[in-house]
Amino acid sequence: MEKEKRGNTAQTLTGGHEKIDSYGFRRRDFESYTEMMTGYGAILNRRSMRWSKLLQEKPLIERNLTVKRFVRKGVPDEHRARIWMVASGAQDLLEKNPGYYQSLLAVEHDAKLRDTIDADMNRTFPDNILFQSKREPSLQRELRNVLLAYGHHNKAVGYCQGMNFIVGYLIIITKDEEKSFWLIDALLGRILPDYYSPDMLGLKTDQEVLGELVKVKAPAVGQLMDQYPGIWTLVVSRWFICLYIDVLPIETVLRIWDCLFYEGSKVLFRVALTLIIHHQPEILRARSLPDVCDCYKNITCGAFTLDCHTFMQKIFTEPGSLSMATVDKLREKCRKQIVAEESGRP
Repeated sequence: MEKEKRGNTAQTLTGGHEKIDSYGFRRRDFESYTEMMTGYGAILNRRSMRWSKLLQEKPLIERNLTVKRFVRKGVPDEHRARIWMVASGAQDLLEKNPGYYQSLLAVEHDAKLRDTIDADMNRTFPDNILFQSKREPSLQRELRNVLLAYGHHNKAVGYCQGMNFIVGYLIIITKDEEKSFWLIDALLGRILPDYYSPDMLGLKTDQEVLGELVKVKAPAVGQLMDQYPGIWTLVVSRWFICLYIDVLPIETVLRIWDCLFYEGSKVLFRVALTLIIHHQPEILRARSLPDVCDCYKNITCGAFTLDCHTFMQKIFTEPGSLSMATVDKLREKCRKQIVAEESGRP
């Protein structure tokens, strides 16, 4: 059923002529994507039936080992919005603040904020037919609304490039502006604090945390990277700032987000470490800074990341143990170093 439904969705979006997936994206790798989805469709069918049974038996989603295992094995599209909303705390915020989102849309919008967001509208998923400005209806309207509302809700952040892509994915999945608003609030306020603040201290910190983890999990790669100061910003800032959007295939990104909303930000490190550890031989062959940068672009492509189900199994095995306590300890250390360097203290 699930595989058929996805195929029919693509047919509806394209009229059967263009090579477009069920999320509206034009795909250059349509043949390999279709081949992967043929096998993955059977997995999706099984997961869908098991999730439906679980949610019938326990409509109130609890945080326990069973749900965690289910989330790691993938949340079917029909349940994604519900699971993300509950797991992230966004559902609680929505229910406690009735009418708040609409009130944000009703206020007079800051001209600078509006202009900055408008400038990014046509740059957001130009390869997705659902976001084309000439399409009626176009998801650009919902995207613009959520970004404007969030900019007024969190004036310290306002709008930062990268947020448009994240909100775009949220709208594709939830098909609901208000839910997308509360999910971006949960991401930026709780799960990824300071990623999008003006100084981006959270993002800078996590890039350095990854460097520290690589020294432990893949020491040879750590030594190579130490030869190039500031290298982590060059090679992984886009991975983190866009939460792997346009870096990894959409099915893989959505599976990562299932775990991100349920388990928190350490999953971002698991993904990065898996890519690095799995491609260690290629990385170690790099002989210059351009070689290193090219290698980190290349390791996100191909069959390894397209096969989202196998890839997600790997992220919980290849990097070994990784506790939130370890991540938090490294964050504290790296944050202090960054603040000291930026303030000019020794």
